[in-house]
Amino acid sequence: MKKNTISQAFINSGMIPVFYHEDLESCKAVIQACYDGGLRVFEYTNRGEKALENFPLLQDFVKHHCQGMLLGIGSVNNLNQAKYFIQLDADFIVSPIFDQEIAQICNEKEVYWVPGCATLTEISVAEKAGADIVKIFPGNVLGPAFVKAVLGPMPHLKIMPTGGVAPDRENLKAWFDAGVVCVGMGSKLLSKEAVKSPKNIEVMVTDTLKIIKQIRE
Repeated sequence: MKKNTISQAFINSGMIPVFYHEDLESCKAVIQACYDGGLRVFEYTNRGEKALENFPLLQDFVKHHCQGMLLGIGSVNNLNQAKYFIQLDADFIVSPIFDQEIAQICNEKEVYWVPGCATLTEISVAEKAGADIVKIFPGNVLGPAFVKAVLGPMPHLKIMPTGGVAPDRENLKAWFDAGVVCVGMGSKLLSKEAVKSPKNIEVMVTDTLKIIKQIRE
């Protein structure tokens, strides 16, 4: 899929769920709930022993039950992990860090990748290496003020914070007013309790997307 298409999907979505669970059926239920709630981009994270086994099975599930959804892999920390998920045709790859080897292999294979950065220098290096959207991480430490400051000298940047982003109006407004193009949202959206009730996830996703739309308008 073309870089511009995936980039626009991130921006159109406004938020990217970030989720890992070892139980395959729980993962399917959460993805389906997010899809039914209106999301078309989902990041499954490489944060547990079952990630390598679950990801291709989730790809098959999305293909047959969530038409049009992009399924990417997050928490990719080194070249070998990147190669594995590239071979599986992950729609995109997200890292908590900027790694030159990951950048190189993704560029060579034309796979969309989003590196994690925590300083303006890291963001600049990532951009020069071909990054389109840059993830600032940890978002709860850096905060909206960091985004606003960075966009002062570099207003063309596309920034996505992950970590500490919550599905409430005040938190989301602070981020989008600062200038982010989308947000990554993990446990604040998909908590352990929420996972037990996929219908609640669907409702929360729908409500959060409405809030983001209203803020943007």
